[in-house]
Amino acid sequence: MKTLPHILVVDDIASNLRLMEAILTPLGYKVFLAHDGMEALEAVKENTMDLILLDAMMPRMDGFETARRLKSDEDTQIIPIVMVTDLSRVEDKVKALEAGVDDLLTKPVDKSEVRSRVASLLKVKAYNDQMRNYQKDLEAELAARTHQLREAFEKIKLSSLDTIYRLSKAAEYKDEDTGAHIVRMSNYSAVIARKMGLTERAAESLLYAAPLHDIGKIGIPDKVLLKSAKLDPEEWDIMKKHPVMGAKILEKADTVFIRLGEIIAMTHHEKWDGSGYPKGLKGKEIPLVGRIVAIADVFDALTSKRPYKQPFPIEKALAIIREDSGSHFDPAVVDAFFACKEEILSIKEKFSEEQESLLYKLSGKFLQ
Repeated sequence: MKTLPHILVVDDIASNLRLMEAILTPLGYKVFLAHDGMEALEAVKENTMDLILLDAMMPRMDGFETARRLKSDEDTQIIPIVMVTDLSRVEDKVKALEAGVDDLLTKPVDKSEVRSRVASLLKVKAYNDQMRNYQKDLEAELAARTHQLREAFEKIKLSSLDTIYRLSKAAEYKDEDTGAHIVRMSNYSAVIARKMGLTERAAESLLYAAPLHDIGKIGIPDKVLLKSAKLDPEEWDIMKKHPVMGAKILEKADTVFIRLGEIIAMTHHEKWDGSGYPKGLKGKEIPLVGRIVAIADVFDALTSKRPYKQPFPIEKALAIIREDSGSHFDPAVVDAFFACKEEILSIKEKFSEEQESLLYKLSGKFLQ
């Protein structure tokens, strides 16, 4: 551990080195000696210096070049440099200052002047070190706080997602497999969104918003919602009200993904050819998020058990999706769906059975 100030004296004349050493050592400084600029640079690499007394004219590398190199290096640029020289021309002094020298001493040196200049510059160096260390400590503290905030934010996000899944499940809790359904279809939606070139932030927002797609089913009577047979026209009209009910529940929200959920709730049953409901929107009149969630929702419904049906085999479900491209589904979304088919099937397998711990397994890895 360094306790005494370190001073490097650089001169190609041995007597000059001994003189400086004799002046400085009794003052309590640890003195290092170098015979030219090359040795000086090596000494600075090996030891932390607080001040450099540098001769101007030396072999191999003169004092001007040595000063330039030291001042161009971020690790050594705050070390004060005093050029000790017998050069008297104004242009030489200007050249030294342009090289980054902090002060000048004229040979032959005066002992009192050396002591005074050294003491003054060491105070400057100590102050600069203190400020640099303070800045480093401040940056480290800021990095630590930022890390803590990010961790806290991630926990809040996961808690929010958990809450969304649970509330969405509440709207459909009498259906079989709905808990796993909303996890699967929301992850399908995020994967498709990413494949279509949406940003990671947009894909994550969709992950949060997609589970709200059927929140309006909370207003559908059980006799309609849980009917195992085909719905009659009157019952079907009741069922078709759930998108509007869902949008009504979610309207005027402050949170981005809740507002996105409102759009999804209203539009995920619209069809590309205009035959969907509740508004009969056609083509790109349907918001992209509605078109994405539509295919994610239908694929999972096709391959899941419901009160009114047994699950379809994967190949049959995929064939239906492909067949309905251009009628039920946006062809571009269908292309994206099949482009990430393996990832979608992996998600389906991962969440094939709903477990008590299912909602606590969620993490950013599902967005990767």
